[in-house]
Amino acid sequence: MSNPSQPKAVLYCRVSSPAQVKKGDGLGSQEARCREYSKYRGYEVDRVFREEGVSGGLIDRPSMQTMLKFLRKHKGEGYIVVIDDISRLARGLEAHIKLRSAIGAVGAKLESPSIEFGEDPDSLLVENMMACVSQHHRQKNAEQVKNRMRGRILNGYWTFSKVVGYKYKLIEGQGKMLIRNEPLASVVQEALEGYASGRFSSQSEVKRFLESSPVFPKNEKGGVHFQYVQKILVKSLYAGYLDVPKWSISLQPGKHEPLITFETWQAIQKRMEEEGYAPSRNDVHEDFPLRGFVACAGCGKPVTAGWSKGRNTKYPYYLCQTKGCRDYKKSIRREKIEGEFEKLLHQLRPSKNLFYVATEMFKDLWEERCQKTGLEAKSVESEIKRIEGKVKQFMGRIVKSEDEELITAYETEVRKLQENKTKLKEKIANCGRSLPPFDETYRTAMQFLANPYKLWASDRLEDKRTALNLVFSNRLEYRRNRGYRTAGFSLPFCLIGQLKGSDYQMVELRGIEPLTS
Repeated sequence: MSNPSQPKAVLYCRVSSPAQVKKGDGLGSQEARCREYSKYRGYEVDRVFREEGVSGGLIDRPSMQTMLKFLRKHKGEGYIVVIDDISRLARGLEAHIKLRSAIGAVGAKLESPSIEFGEDPDSLLVENMMACVSQHHRQKNAEQVKNRMRGRILNGYWTFSKVVGYKYKLIEGQGKMLIRNEPLASVVQEALEGYASGRFSSQSEVKRFLESSPVFPKNEKGGVHFQYVQKILVKSLYAGYLDVPKWSISLQPGKHEPLITFETWQAIQKRMEEEGYAPSRNDVHEDFPLRGFVACAGCGKPVTAGWSKGRNTKYPYYLCQTKGCRDYKKSIRREKIEGEFEKLLHQLRPSKNLFYVATEMFKDLWEERCQKTGLEAKSVESEIKRIEGKVKQFMGRIVKSEDEELITAYETEVRKLQENKTKLKEKIANCGRSLPPFDETYRTAMQFLANPYKLWASDRLEDKRTALNLVFSNRLEYRRNRGYRTAGFSLPFCLIGQLKGSDYQMVELRGIEPLTS
């Protein structure tokens, strides 16, 4: 039974990192010391407020605010706030003074087994000096942690939280380092290479691809945030380079295994600059895979699609929604526009003899490239020297200039040059490697060229969109009641068309409108 005349105390315990909670018993040790002190002073412990993973430099802390609210409710009852050490209250002079004042304002008194808090000038001086020392210790710790992390990054090791596609593993002689986290790594790799090559025509298609993967982590709504996709696309870590601008570290070669080449990463950055910000379209759906890819021949704008409600059921249609177009809101049956598209794909299938000739031609080109790889090294080395000379020039201008805008412009140019230098170094490293056989490298690609309709016939929307991007170089134009206009094909299909001769017309179908001048 509590004694009404016995002074009441609340205990405040704090640790600054979740790791201290998991790996040690810092909170438990603090509480034990505070309870021992309270018992010695004859205080009845009423409540214990525990703060986990909150820095001592912060003032607005959840448990601290809860404690102040409790004390405010019991103002005038003479509560004692017991802390294990001055650093547990705060690790900064400003925070210490504010919290000390807040505790006094609710009618409570601060005590500790490590220091005597007094109100006379000498006691306040000692208290403030100890708060300053605690602040210095916190800042020094942060500086040492930063220096150690920065040094490890300069040695090629990532020191921040793991990124999707990788996991940390303790390697003897190297410590914790990133390794591929399969099957997630392969999913991320496919997304990056697909966007770089044009297989995914937009960041939105990368987003849909990642959402379709059962192993890729999703948000609480079962999707992937567009901003998360952008972070993946810009991360040079996937190309094997560490980039930490706030610590003046740019494209530091990493010790981990890259998922893509640096050249692929550069292609991604170039595509992102050209594409800009493009939020994910919610109207691209399995029901209408051609939406956004087929354009109205009357106005050149992409057609939209939807379900039209009939008397007893709904009917799928494509239609133009551009005001002023002669085909505005005139619908086209889905089975018609998609049926004609499938005929077009079937027409692209080359004969066996033609496909054999095309395969031999691509094989010859591949072997010629293999022979030239060794000769490229010398020209690449001279280009690297030229870039190094330009970097020195810009660095000299940065040192001499006092104009902030000019300095920023010079630094941007230096970074671009460093990126090109990194790309060329990667080329030199690859020049000495023997390239894999043609059959091993291009088996899947040749299967697609042999029959592009197979990929379109897939049940997955991502496969259908991939077929569109791989076969055609731009949007297909469709004229209502007349059909598709002559399409622009990607380079491989153009080459196959040229092989067949001038009489070979890949889109010569009934219902296919010839290109007009």
